[in-house]
Amino acid sequence: MSKTPGLVIVVDDDDAVRRSLKFALEMEGLNVRLYESGDALLADGDLPVSGCLVIDYYMPAMDGVELIDRLRHRSVRLPAILITARATKDLRRRAARSGFREVLEKPLEDGALIDSIHGALAVLA
Repeated sequence: MSKTPGLVIVVDDDDAVRRSLKFALEMEGLNVRLYESGDALLADGDLPVSGCLVIDYYMPAMDGVELIDRLRHRSVRLPAILITARATKDLRRRAARSGFREVLEKPLEDGALIDSIHGALAVLA
């Protein structure tokens, strides 16, 4: 497991979303690691011990809530933000029970994700 200050781990199956988030987050001075699926993150032999997770909900094979549950089972306790195109009340409840700090709806409001990430990283400082 590695420790990188200001690290944001983005898990989203949409390549365009991953690339645009990487660009925006790096413009904020953050380090970014990208994964195209939950399986890709779980297969990484160097899971981070610090930073913030930004996880898409709707992904093939494993949704974002299942991914965070698996990470928690592996004792990965990073603060996590769920992003989704449709944030229902039920999804918000599931996300909260699984330990997500916040659920943000796409399209992401200007600055909302950055503010959430900075808040999550401040907890770790």
